[in-house]
Amino acid sequence: MDTTAGLGFSWRHTPSVLTGGVVLYDSFQVVVQPTGPGICRVTVAGELDVVSAPDIRDTLRVALAGHDRVDVNCAGVTFVDCSGLSALLAAARAAKAGGTEMRLSAVPHSLARLLRLTHADRAFIIEPDAR
Repeated sequence: MDTTAGLGFSWRHTPSVLTGGVVLYDSFQVVVQPTGPGICRVTVAGELDVVSAPDIRDTLRVALAGHDRVDVNCAGVTFVDCSGLSALLAAARAAKAGGTEMRLSAVPHSLARLLRLTHADRAFIIEPDAR
């Protein structure tokens, strides 16, 4: 596993071993940027799944603890499984418990559909698409 981290930036390449010993690298990126006093933007890109869910869970936990509002830009999310959904829901619960506002923006159709079908959309403030 190759991990590089810096202030406000996390990039992780995780190897996936397929049948026959073939190794692929799934990319997942999370960038945290302050956008104003007490506000930050967490930009998520890639697959939010069982492999990457711990990273997004930890990143959101730290962002929520240090800010009054956290905006999560989901434009680059290409896939979400139940582990990824669980990580987002855990962050929403932590935000509510800590009095922090957490917003989802640029939510892709597939994620919006998953949130709607599971009734998890009620747990978030979802910014309307700016298109």
